[in-house]
Amino acid sequence: MSKAPIIVETGPSPVAACVWLHGLGADGTDFVPIVEQLPLQYPVRFVFPTAPVQPVTLNGGLPMHAWFDIASPDLSEAVDEEGIEKSAAYVADLANQQRLPVMLAGFSQGGLVALHAALKYKVTRQVVALSTWYPLFVPTNRLRVFMGHGTQDTIVPLSLAEETRDVLYDMGAEVVWRTYPMAHSVCAQEVADIATWLNQQLEAYRG
Repeated sequence: MSKAPIIVETGPSPVAACVWLHGLGADGTDFVPIVEQLPLQYPVRFVFPTAPVQPVTLNGGLPMHAWFDIASPDLSEAVDEEGIEKSAAYVADLANQQRLPVMLAGFSQGGLVALHAALKYKVTRQVVALSTWYPLFVPTNRLRVFMGHGTQDTIVPLSLAEETRDVLYDMGAEVVWRTYPMAHSVCAQEVADIATWLNQQLEAYRG
């Protein structure tokens, strides 16, 4: 990857790590500010990697930070399986480097890669999947997933996220599903709901 991940620890001796992936065109700094908005009960190491710069078809072939290529506004078309796999392998390796219980989180493209890394490489059972979708289903390792999505999202349609949610349910995953009156973004209530869910996972680690 093009840059070393940004690492933020909320306190000494973290009990878990959370690898958090940004969306298309952003970088590892994008979700760093969210750490201060998450009132967590135990110290956590947050790891924010940056996707490589690569040509993106939807962007007229111009290069930008991307976890994989997107060829069409219809996200179900021409899925870049090779790019998803490459990024998921990188995330799995990064997760294994933490030497701590790991959770994965991601927004949009990053959420898709986080789900694939968890499902394919089984580096965690806990995933925060925000404003995302997942077209490459593999047998689940009984994930626990928080999914949040905007009802006004015109980038990743709500229907795609609902399809992902339903398939995860069918595969035996424990899915907490929340929708918010927002576009392709994150809102304060969603952050509060994420904090609640993360604290539940941390309690399980401590228990």
